[in-house]
Amino acid sequence: MRVLRRGDSGPDVADIRSMLVSLDLLPDSGANGAHGDPGTGVAAHGAAGADTVFDARTEHAVRAFQQHRGLITDGVVGPATYRALRGSCYHLGSRPLAYLVSSPVHGDDVFSLQERLTELGYDAGRPDGHFGPQTERGLRNFQRDYGLTVDGICGQSTVRALRQLSPRARGGRPVFLREQEQVRQAGPRLRGKRIVIDPGHGGDDPGVEVDGVAERDIAWDLARRLEGRMKATGMEALISRGPAQGPSEADRAQFANDAGADLFLSLHSDGNSSPHAQGVASFHFGTGNGTTSTVGELLAGYIQRELAARTRLRDCRTHPKTWDIFTRTRCPAVRVEIGYLTNGQDRLRLSDPAFRDVVAEGILISVKRLYLLGEGDQPTGTFTFADVLAHELAKAE
Repeated sequence: MRVLRRGDSGPDVADIRSMLVSLDLLPDSGANGAHGDPGTGVAAHGAAGADTVFDARTEHAVRAFQQHRGLITDGVVGPATYRALRGSCYHLGSRPLAYLVSSPVHGDDVFSLQERLTELGYDAGRPDGHFGPQTERGLRNFQRDYGLTVDGICGQSTVRALRQLSPRARGGRPVFLREQEQVRQAGPRLRGKRIVIDPGHGGDDPGVEVDGVAERDIAWDLARRLEGRMKATGMEALISRGPAQGPSEADRAQFANDAGADLFLSLHSDGNSSPHAQGVASFHFGTGNGTTSTVGELLAGYIQRELAARTRLRDCRTHPKTWDIFTRTRCPAVRVEIGYLTNGQDRLRLSDPAFRDVVAEGILISVKRLYLLGEGDQPTGTFTFADVLAHELAKAE
């Protein structure tokens, strides 16, 4: 579908408005009536006309939906927002669910299935609303254990069985507790850990670009600096793209999945229409309603605190999101927005190689803190690269 924004009109807009009305985020067309949208100057002739106009009320409703779902809150309906809107129209049992490679199934009903299987003790993967192979395996195991037809399809008989059984645990936390246990079992040493470093944008996509400073180039340089430090500790550091490449988020996630990565780190810088916007922010998978990647949230917190302390960039905190880069990666993933290139001070600091060294060291220290799990740790901002190397050497002996 085409990207839809305020001022657009047509049947695609009518479809969007209909979904927003069904979610109680937008009044019925009668509320707009024949008045049209004063913000765009588009006049609607009767209720039918109003139904096809992307007006100010529609934009406000889209923003409310995006904020609630952990999407980028821009009021624009692109592929991710449309997929989430369409998926919100389904509840568990409203349609058969199955793993379809050529046409992936996504929606709130899939999310409910994943959470229900998890509550019953089955590993259906991360509750992210995407019906993938791990969800199919969990569903088949459930069907096998309860004497149902083992076809990997969630139809009415499977839904009835799911609803009749009492859960062993409430909520979607068990899958993320497994993530945390994997980190614990991996041990405190960095040697052998496989990390995918993902420099944002690339190729023909510069990302944010101001006064000749491009996000694409800053991210690439940071990735190389981080890669060198990680390899020095014995880690296996892989970069998701080359200097002239700009893969999609799906391709970046697939690269991490194919590599069997333990962690995925995506490096970006931000931009804003206001030159006063500045600072560092970190993001991890989370729906905003309590379902979150335990390890992703923990690592994002470490990175955020370390970079805020070491760089003195404004602390814009950590945030749960349902971006594709989080839902498509099987390992814990974190995205870091390091400074605003639209802010003169942030841009000047990011242009300094010595500053980028500080950022790279802060991220490495954060990964080390994750695997230490609080044992033998040091106060935020005081752990050094030399300390990490000494700890690795001591453990090796």
